[in-house]
Amino acid sequence: MKEDEDTKIALDISNKLNVLIGLSLRQLLGDKDFSTKERGKQGVGDLIRYLADMGLEAKDISKILGSPLTSVRTQLTPTRRR
Repeated sequence: MKEDEDTKIALDISNKLNVLIGLSLRQLLGDKDFSTKERGKQGVGDLIRYLADMGLEAKDISKILGSPLTSVRTQLTPTRRR
């Protein structure tokens, strides 16, 4: 039981950190649009690769950038890199 509780706490902390990282990136990029419109984000490929190089997993990068997981994974495949 203790292990399940620890895992839940770690996941909760991870989710909160992902939000903070995402907000920090938005501020650095000057992105002030917090609307819920679903549209493709231009130029996130470099950010995806940067975050991946820093050791983040695709699912975490997806949450941070608000991009679909499949798009993040596509950007990280070797054939997509230029």
